[in-house]
Amino acid sequence: MAKYKPSNEKQMVMLPISLQDQLVPGTLEHTINRLVEENIDLSVFDERYKNDETGAAAIHPKILLKVILLAYARGMISSRQIERACQENIIFIALSYGYAPDYSTIASFISSMQSEVQTLFSDVLLVCEELGLLDGIHFSLDGVKLSANVSKEWSGTIEELKHKRDKLEEKLKRVIAEHGQADQHPQVEIERQKKRERRFQLQVERLNEFLKDREPKLGSEGKEIQSNAVDNASVKMPSSHGVVQGYNAQALVDSKHQVILAAEAFASQDHENLKPMLAGAKKNLVSIGKTPDYFEGKGLTADSNYHSLNSLKVCKENATSKPKLFTAADFTFDATRQVYLCPHGKELTCHARGQVNRHRTYDLYHARTEDCAACPLRLRCLKKADTVCRNLSIQVDSQQPNLIDEMNAKIDSEQGKKIYARRLAIVEPVFANICVHKHMDRFTLRSKRKVDVQWRLFALVHNIGKSQLFGALI
Repeated sequence: MAKYKPSNEKQMVMLPISLQDQLVPGTLEHTINRLVEENIDLSVFDERYKNDETGAAAIHPKILLKVILLAYARGMISSRQIERACQENIIFIALSYGYAPDYSTIASFISSMQSEVQTLFSDVLLVCEELGLLDGIHFSLDGVKLSANVSKEWSGTIEELKHKRDKLEEKLKRVIAEHGQADQHPQVEIERQKKRERRFQLQVERLNEFLKDREPKLGSEGKEIQSNAVDNASVKMPSSHGVVQGYNAQALVDSKHQVILAAEAFASQDHENLKPMLAGAKKNLVSIGKTPDYFEGKGLTADSNYHSLNSLKVCKENATSKPKLFTAADFTFDATRQVYLCPHGKELTCHARGQVNRHRTYDLYHARTEDCAACPLRLRCLKKADTVCRNLSIQVDSQQPNLIDEMNAKIDSEQGKKIYARRLAIVEPVFANICVHKHMDRFTLRSKRKVDVQWRLFALVHNIGKSQLFGALI
């Protein structure tokens, strides 16, 4: 008869393990460990702790940060998942030094990082800069609509939510009445009735608390939009998967190695987010030593959802060299003499009327050569040093340039089509990495401040992955 070695599943084994030996150079966990230890300023967390004289010692922020970054990189979003990993996974045990923080500590740490996450993002961006991963000549902006940690059934106008509350109160009264007649029913039925009663009672209390002194929520056009009784900062937005109750997660990406220069979650449509995203990217780049004119001479692409007059004005302003050149709006028209006066008070006379090109019909005004030659504002008025005088092109039906027609013409050109086609290859893989590979397909926190932290942490994790892959950080 065959003989087998004995097996006992209850047998305990003591294994001597060096925690640091688990962090193999070249792996993502080793990169995270090195970055947090050597490149990230952890002093920003000191002010949140007030236990220097009394109170128990806290788990060091670097431990919490390491396990959260690795968990997000591996698609673990739930704080309970992260807690379990710190108890069972040897890599997480090594990063946490065996402390195994509980889920409430992890959740509280993430949701309270509003003031620190910007510094963390800039520190990692500086590492990417030192490794030569930035300085692309093309940038792409895009967003992805992600569901909030809330149901759409709690959305509606103030009147609709009041109507919902009234209907729930009626249901609660019926359930209470049924409960009062259920004394002779089996215990299982009584318990079921109690659960229904408690559920309706909590829903009514939630709506009453939300509606107390609540003003209607107004949209960008000044009209009331639907509020949400659970997370009122979230909004209903159309997406590729239908209408979602959530946030618009934005990312501005450098073309060289797809490093994210700015990330933020908004409760608004794409065309409203171009200006704050460009401002955020400039702020991040200045914080790592770049000049404010970093984007000059470089290309920016975004899809048609960003196509609005305000967005185009922002792009035009950012494409203009500093100091800004005078535009048609800086010239005043003297109706008596039928001339334009420049910012220095000199006349520009009409040289041609009714000129037509592809985009518009315009009148052309010229300044005198001798006026421009000695003008102290010459550098702000003439694009090139060898230009002899200022020409002013005035659109007949409007003094403002038709930026939308200009942009349409630019996109329809052969060069424009080639540039726009690059957008997909730059920004879409970033969202695929975060939303598919790292399973960030919905937010688990509530309120704009907390959701923004979660999105920026995922953008930070994405950049760390780039530094590990392309920067040879070991």
